[in-house]
Amino acid sequence: MVGGISVTHPASTILTCWTYSRKPGNKPRTVSMSLRNGNSNKQQLERERLYLGFDFGTSGARFAVIDIGGTIQAEAKRHYPLYSNGESRDWVRSWKETLFLLLQDIPPNLRKHIVSISIDGTSATTIILDSDTGEPLCRPFLYNETCSEALPAVKSIAPPNHTVCSATSTLCKLVSWWNRDGLNEKSALLLHQADWLLWLLHGKLGVSDYNNALKVGYDPEADSYPSWLISQPYSHLLPSVVAPGTPIACLKEELRNKFGFQKECVVCTGTTDSIAAFLAARVTQPGKAVTSLGSTLAIKLLSNTRVEDSRFGVYSHRLDDKWLVGGASNTGGAVLRQLFTDDQLKKLSEQINPSQISLLDYYPLPKAGERFPIADPDLAPRLLPRPENDAEYLHGILESIARIEEKGYGLLKELGATAVDQVFTAGGGANNEKWTKIRERVLGLPVSRANQTEAAYGTALLAIKGDQQNIL
Repeated sequence: MVGGISVTHPASTILTCWTYSRKPGNKPRTVSMSLRNGNSNKQQLERERLYLGFDFGTSGARFAVIDIGGTIQAEAKRHYPLYSNGESRDWVRSWKETLFLLLQDIPPNLRKHIVSISIDGTSATTIILDSDTGEPLCRPFLYNETCSEALPAVKSIAPPNHTVCSATSTLCKLVSWWNRDGLNEKSALLLHQADWLLWLLHGKLGVSDYNNALKVGYDPEADSYPSWLISQPYSHLLPSVVAPGTPIACLKEELRNKFGFQKECVVCTGTTDSIAAFLAARVTQPGKAVTSLGSTLAIKLLSNTRVEDSRFGVYSHRLDDKWLVGGASNTGGAVLRQLFTDDQLKKLSEQINPSQISLLDYYPLPKAGERFPIADPDLAPRLLPRPENDAEYLHGILESIARIEEKGYGLLKELGATAVDQVFTAGGGANNEKWTKIRERVLGLPVSRANQTEAAYGTALLAIKGDQQNIL
């Protein structure tokens, strides 16, 4: 391992880039890290309890270490390494290696003070495991993967317009696997991406949280699986479900010894990536919303009422005594990266006048298929005509994504959710000031960057919750 360190100020931020060359012939991978001296007093740091959150998104993962006051002590990110398994991408290997590399990236002097850990993952990313060994029985079903062939069977058992009545739901993925391979497997278990990653840390197989379990059919209002789901022949695959941030077990001894964590460090149930981003914004009042602009666009609105309608990809997550109503579109940063480099995005954005309305009308998708505010697995991307001026083209795309966002919030109100009155932005898109001004104009609402925009920060806050109720 070799490293280069740049210190901008001894009491502010240290930026570190470390390059790891794991095996001969492997392409080196890079991690970027920042350490923040939120507490310059070493003795005080020695007494502190620290909290670790991981965010496993669509293209990479990151961690954040915070103290009880919410000050970030360290954070880092990594892109997933590329591995293949036959003709498909080996996501399981990529996620697992990234988790352990990030554990290694945490400064050793901080690890011994971490008392609680939590992880978020992409919603409806599903893994079917051997319930005895924990080994995957097939490749994972990714968050945006459709299983349309299972939809009729799911609709035949679920209430009309239920959250699971979508081709991308976890239940459709479970039914698809069951009809293809399930009858031949004597012992199997369903876990979500976050559940499986947490299992690698605590070793207690079969535990999930009610945010991740929503799209498999769990009822967070009744706090149980519904009878129509329990009666199915594959119900034994369903994990047990507890609240997000619930302590499960202490970090496995082998990991404590390897990485230098303390004996009492607990691992807590996690949540989905978009909910973690919402938690990071520390929004507490109904009518406030968070739009996550990452590879995809996800909106979450804090509402007094629960709204569910699979016809439009709308669902509600429980957040204590209120509801997080929203949906996730396949539009977002992924389609921008197909068309422009990061440098192009920055330079072209500078040429945009956000007060000027773009007359270009697109539906930017990276590939066919949309979840929200239109639920259509066959919806084709619409990115033409392309003007000669690239800045004009980018303007049209950014404004079109903003229109999709506006349509999403309008739909939530039509379905009975609390009306949105302010939007905070998380994810990489929050850094584009021109896009923020475009969205503010299109939405007709105040739009601002959340003080904390990273889902890993929200998951670290969840780890604080877990430590506060720890009875292990």
